[in-house]
Amino acid sequence: MKTTLTRTFLRGLITFLPAALTLYALYLLVVWTESIARALFSPFLGDFYLPGLGIVLLVGLIFGLGVLVSRREITRVLSIAELPFTNLPVVKSIYSSLKNFADYFAPHDKDHPTQQVVLLRAPGGEMSIVGLVTRQNFSGLPGALGELDQVAVYLPMGYMIGGYTVFVPRNWVTPVDMSVEEAMRSSLIAWMSSARENGREPAPEPGREPY
Repeated sequence: MKTTLTRTFLRGLITFLPAALTLYALYLLVVWTESIARALFSPFLGDFYLPGLGIVLLVGLIFGLGVLVSRREITRVLSIAELPFTNLPVVKSIYSSLKNFADYFAPHDKDHPTQQVVLLRAPGGEMSIVGLVTRQNFSGLPGALGELDQVAVYLPMGYMIGGYTVFVPRNWVTPVDMSVEEAMRSSLIAWMSSARENGREPAPEPGREPY
């Protein structure tokens, strides 16, 4: 009886936590944007304030920034503006890493070659690893890298505690029909799936109660 109650409680907790944490993060975002919008508009509107202006302002700013960076002349100005971030020793490493990571997940053309989920398997091996192709052109890197017909594949670890980048022959990888976001999300939970997703209920072990 106690085991059944514990399992039922854990099921409810696992169902509740993702939704609760997502809603809490959205709540913090709304509170933050609303406080900024209220501070900006209060000198002009006084006590009058329309709830939701913060979200509208944030969406408008992000969209406007996207329009600006799509223009070549603005891109040049931004390149100058980011010089302090790309020249300071410590800041350069952090900024460049975050920017490259964001650029990888930015929208690209469907035929863009770098955004590709692949299945990595060495010839004759039985084990397969899901990874992300991060680089196919090695120009600008030391000669030892990319001398052969290789690609760089990032292998994320479960729960995003780290990962490895390996350089392997191109014929070791097989493209997978899966988006980068879906692959990263699956890696985050170590590719765990529920019995419902598998289309069947797990068979209970002998002497144990079913879940």
